[in-house]
Amino acid sequence: MSSGQSQQQRAPHKPTLSVQIRWMIRRDMAEVLDIERDSFEFNWTEEDFLSCLRQRNCIGMVAEHEGRVCGFMIYELHKTRLHILNFAVEPGRRRLGIGAQMVEKLINKLSQQRRHEIVLEVRETNLPAQLFFQTQGFRAVQVLRNHYHDSAEDAYLMQYRMEVDELANDSDPVNRIASL
Repeated sequence: MSSGQSQQQRAPHKPTLSVQIRWMIRRDMAEVLDIERDSFEFNWTEEDFLSCLRQRNCIGMVAEHEGRVCGFMIYELHKTRLHILNFAVEPGRRRLGIGAQMVEKLINKLSQQRRHEIVLEVRETNLPAQLFFQTQGFRAVQVLRNHYHDSAEDAYLMQYRMEVDELANDSDPVNRIASL
């Protein structure tokens, strides 16, 4: 699967659980930490989340269904890309389209903010995450040897890249004076 697929070419998802995706707030932290602990062997602590979110270019978002947080993502804003630092869906609610809705939210930010790619690192042993992101149009572009400080495990650098023609429609400046 090519990383430069348009949204129409990505694997279609039919969400069986529609969620609201919003900014992460302080009171979400307990539910986010529960999802984090249930999702990863080497999980982030509350201090890891807070120190990351204190940075000016770091954004936290949650997926919420019926008042409960069921997924989250933490990403950094860079000039030409978004970098996903942490991404998880509550284990009991996986494969319901929640993760796909969160990825779609990020892809929509690419055209609005003139960023053209999303990158993330995935542990080489995390096959479910690799397959999920592949179905969303990401591809592994590099192996990062001994990437994690908590283990000697390698990571795959995965990338979603928008095509130039997809960006052209959104990034061409509009000359309102010439159209008068």
